[in-house]
Parts: sequence; C-alpha cells; structure tokens
Amino acid sequence: MIEDTPAGILSMSPQARIAVSCAIVVAAYLVDFVCCKLLVPLIRRIAEKTTFKWDNYVTDNNVLHNVFHLIPPVTFMVALPMLFPEPTQWTNLLSKGLSIYIIAVTCSLACAFVNSLYDLSSESEILKNKPMKGVYQMVKVIVVCVGAILTIGVLIEKDFTTLLAGLGASAAVLMLIFKDTILGLVAGVQLSAHDMLRPGDWIMMDKYGVNGEVEEVTLNTVKIRNWDKTITTIPPYILVSDSFKNWRGMRESAGRRVSRAVRIDMNSIRFCTPEELSRFSDRKWAEGMKLEGEVVNLGLFRAAAEYYLRGRHDVNPDLMLLVRQLEPTSEGLPLQFYFFTSDKSWPEHEHAAADIIEHIIAFMPEFGLRVFQRPSGLDLLRNR
Repeated sequence: MIEDTPAGILSMSPQARIAVSCAIVVAAYLVDFVCCKLLVPLIRRIAEKTTFKWDNYVTDNNVLHNVFHLIPPVTFMVALPMLFPEPTQWTNLLSKGLSIYIIAVTCSLACAFVNSLYDLSSESEILKNKPMKGVYQMVKVIVVCVGAILTIGVLIEKDFTTLLAGLGASAAVLMLIFKDTILGLVAGVQLSAHDMLRPGDWIMMDKYGVNGEVEEVTLNTVKIRNWDKTITTIPPYILVSDSFKNWRGMRESAGRRVSRAVRIDMNSIRFCTPEELSRFSDRKWAEGMKLEGEVVNLGLFRAAAEYYLRGRHDVNPDLMLLVRQLEPTSEGLPLQFYFFTSDKSWPEHEHAAADIIEHIIAFMPEFGLRVFQRPSGLDLLRNR
C-alpha cells in the first residue's frame, strides 16, 4: 500500500493529512448537496417531459438522493488508504464505519427503488389489481437481511459466504422466527398467480367475521373494511388454506341474483273456474296458452309471474329467469323466484327485489292463491 501511495502524500505531516481528509469530506458533501438541490429537480423535470411513465418512478426523489448520498462515503473510502497508507486502529475503525455507512445507504437505495417499482406496478393495467405489495415487502426484507449480514461481517471481519454458511446451520431457527413472513410470501404469490384476490374485492368469510371490501394486501396481513365500518385483519395464508367467497364475479357480470321463495297455502291450489279462464284469456301473459279444461290456478300464476319479471326494466332477461316449485313442506308449497337484477349495487338491488316480491304477493289473490303463514294471536281472536 505504501508503494502505491503518491510520494507527495507520504511527505505530508499527519496534521496536513487530516486537513486534506476534512477537505475531501467537505467537498464530497458539498457535491452531494448541490446534486440533491440542483441536479435532482433537473432530472425530474426531464423525466416528466418524456412520453414514458416508468422514468418518473425510477427517478423518484428518494432514489436519486440515495444515489448521490453514496458520493461522500465512497470518495473518502477510496482516499483513506492513500492518505493513511499505514493502517492504525483508528483508520480501521473509520474504514469499518465507512463500509457500514455505504451498506446502509445502498440498502436505503435498494428499498427506495423497490418502492418506485411498486408505484409503477400500481399504475400498470396488468399489475394494478394484483396483490403485489407483499412481494415487494419481501424483497425489502431480503435487502435488509443482506445488509444486516454484511454489517455483521464488517464488524467481526468475516467473509459474507462464511456468515451465510453459519446461518445455514441455523436455518430451522430462522424459519421458526420468520414463519409468518414466509407463509405470507407464499400465500401472496399464490393469491397473485391465481388471481384469487385483489384490492377492492368484496369477500366473505363467516368463520372470521369478514364481510366487506379488501383495502390492502401486505406481506403479513390482509385488511378488510366490513360493511359495518369495522376493520378485520387476517393473515394472507388463511385465504389460501381456508375457503372464502369473492363477489368479484358478480360485479363483473351483467346482473345480481335474487333467489326468494314464497310459501303457498296448498289448500288454495285448485282448478280455475270457467269465469276465471274467460277473465284471464285476454291477458298478455296468457297469449298462446290453452285456457280450457282443467287448468290449475298455480300454473297460471307462474306464467303471469314470469311474464311480469321479464317485463320489468330492472330485471335482466338475458340471464337465468324462472319461477319454480320447491319441495313441499308442512308450511306450504315453496314457489321460488329466481332472476337477476340489472343494477348490481346493494341498495338498488335490494329495493328492486323487495318491490318485485311485494307485487307478486299482492296479485296472488287474483288467482285465488293464499300465502302460507303460521297463525298469530290476532288470527286466533278473529276466528272465535
């Protein structure tokens, strides 16, 4: 090292070397300051004027600042062996401090770059609906772990590969410590690869009291804001190991399903009288029907109800629509109305479903049908 040092430096006194060192440090930090205050805004303005979007994120202020923050320690790290060719205790400590400083700034630079990539992917049409935050968080965890290993290696003067070999022997302990992080990473990859979950999805998990929209998917938690405005957080691996209902398919479809059943009093099911058949013959829903002989009032009601559903503007006739009988029970004959409303928003959907069922129940007496319900105290008083 002494042979490689310029003769002028060797002839300098220790005080002069210290003064030169201070001058180098001041100059390096001055360059850093000027670059951060003048060059960074200039680069940002140039990036904003380009037609590309990725350069706006890659040239983020934090990324550029960390790049220029490397100038002072790297400059002094290069100059230190030349200014002080004979290693001493304090130069060794200074060299270790500079190495740790460079590692810390490099890790900060890598994390800032990962954050820029996350912001870029959030704007991408392909990746913006993917739960990628956990993956980027795992990358930052790896960066920090590598930085910590390098820092320990500098402090104890051990090679990086030697430390990794030592960590390999304690892999079981590390896996136990980072169990949730590892499971969260694997679950995040599965959720993203199979497109099982996106921020903004409405999911339901009755077992965990989840019923609301996904707000955030991170490495260790999935945050869901329930419809009652409470927030539930669950680990990502639960979504992979357990079942949940995702309503995204409904939101992307052309309608929202209604499946309601009205129980018919079986004592009111009968054949229609000739007068009733004559009265129904001029109805639009009865066009093409043979209204003679033994015609059951419930059959006519089903035809009328289906015609009514198909004629409503808030019902999608292109999706499944039917009126069918279910298994008879001791509480009557269930008549199911199965259809899809055009408006998928929750309030409008419920209003349309309620309005339809109310109308159906209201015109049932026209066909001589009665809705079954258990007698109440008022019914018993009326029958006395």
